Amino acid sequence: MIEPEPVTAEPVTADPPRLPGRPLMTQSWLDATFLHWAVDPAKVAPLLPAGVLPDVIDGVTYVGLIAFRMHRIGWWPLPGLPYLGTFPETNVRLYSVDAAGRRGVVFRSLEASRLAPVAMARTAFRLPYRWARMSAYRVGDEYWYGSRRREPGLPPSRSLIGVRVGPVVKSPTALDHFLTARWRLHFTLGGRTVHMPNAHPRWPLHKAELLACDEDLVAAAGLPGVASGPPDSVLFSPGVPVRFGLPRPVSRD
Repeated sequence: MIEPEPVTAEPVTADPPRLPGRPLMTQSWLDATFLHWAVDPAKVAPLLPAGVLPDVIDGVTYVGLIAFRMHRIGWWPLPGLPYLGTFPETNVRLYSVDAAGRRGVVFRSLEASRLAPVAMARTAFRLPYRWARMSAYRVGDEYWYGSRRREPGLPPSRSLIGVRVGPVVKSPTALDHFLTARWRLHFTLGGRTVHMPNAHPRWPLHKAELLACDEDLVAAAGLPGVASGPPDSVLFSPGVPVRFGLPRPVSRD
């Protein structure tokens, strides 16, 4: 197993750091299901932006498949949009740390059911959003999420995820925080690696039982075989409101 080069990483904490400056965007993430698989850091290292390494806990890193409802994306200080800014989303993400020790996430793919936000995110931030036919609904204590890509020229990658929500996690573990309390994105913009900070309240986490996970999004994101077995962690949250700051080059901080 190849360990990342040593960096002095910021502490893993459930409390967000102060968002620098005014927010750029606001939104809420609702009815979020977190599925995670442990992997060798060497497997994901080639998939990360330049200057970013896999973030590691207990010698491994994780691949996440996260399904939720995006609610009312807005540009500060305007209110969030009720239709164009509200839609199901499912993303495949990795866990990253830069040379300054800032922990974050790297998105390998993001499925969304609204074409306009997909096009805007691709154009403005070069994030790998994909237009998909999606659903997200609740039946009692069960939450179900479906997705199938609908863009011409792309394989029809799809996912079906179902969970039964259990009791509140009263004392989240270090791993629970590592997988959910992430305060920035790392991505490439204009040929440079940047970090984009976010802030939100502590995730209210619940244990969850996996009912179904039939998907090929993880493999399509460049990680074949990772999700062939059951996930190592299954969590649920009713959600949080989120604010995003401006992206900044990692090399300037």
